[in-house]
Amino acid sequence: MQVTVLGPLTAIGSSAGAAPVGVAPSATKPKQVLALLALRVNTVVSTPRLIDELWGTRPPKSAVVTLQTYVLRLRRLLTPLADVPIRSILTTATGGYSLCLEPTQIDYERFRQRASLGADALAGGDVARAAALLHSALSLWRGPALADVRVGRLLETHVTTMEQERLSVLEQRVDADLRLGRHLGMLGELAGLTRELPLHENLHAQYMVALYQAGRRYQALEVFRQLRCALAEELGLSPTGWVERVHQAILASDEVGSPLLELNRR
Repeated sequence: MQVTVLGPLTAIGSSAGAAPVGVAPSATKPKQVLALLALRVNTVVSTPRLIDELWGTRPPKSAVVTLQTYVLRLRRLLTPLADVPIRSILTTATGGYSLCLEPTQIDYERFRQRASLGADALAGGDVARAAALLHSALSLWRGPALADVRVGRLLETHVTTMEQERLSVLEQRVDADLRLGRHLGMLGELAGLTRELPLHENLHAQYMVALYQAGRRYQALEVFRQLRCALAEELGLSPTGWVERVHQAILASDEVGSPLLELNRR
């Protein structure tokens, strides 16, 4: 059995050699329980923390019994997907519950493993391998984290962390692709990303590098101007660091490519 959280929450599995099928709880709160247990795989999540996620500071008097009902429903839902007794997967422990799976049976854990290998390859100069691993990591995402789950306080923290990790891996993947000379194929993607994240300096710098490498110097300078205006209007700040160094290199018609990309690591 596998559980996916990089997009809609889904449990996937099969029994007796049948084709894999995907299921998900239809009710809101059982979804929250499964999501939190999946994100803390092989860790006991205490009953009080689950109650906090489900009801916040105003749980009903029946919260413990209702939580037990949700776990029972989840076991019934997941039983057809498991090739071992479901109580050995969705376990009851002292004071809480745990989802016992191999870490790689959670897509988020596979994402993190591939991303880590990709970052190591990029740091070691194996850019082609880094690009392949980082592309593979990002391909696991099927939408926003827990896209169909109404998150409480605990899940909200997880979702924020996951989306930040996704963006960091995306930046590394763009870095690797630029180093491989793939700038022409990235212009549309980077245009969209900078529109979506108008204050993100590194993505703007990468877009400027791609435009300059594509012979579009004036557009690269316009991207910097738009970033400078957005930062000033929203935060009262000016561009600094790597994006400013890219800007100065473009103004001076210096080489903007791998040498300048290396400056982003310092």
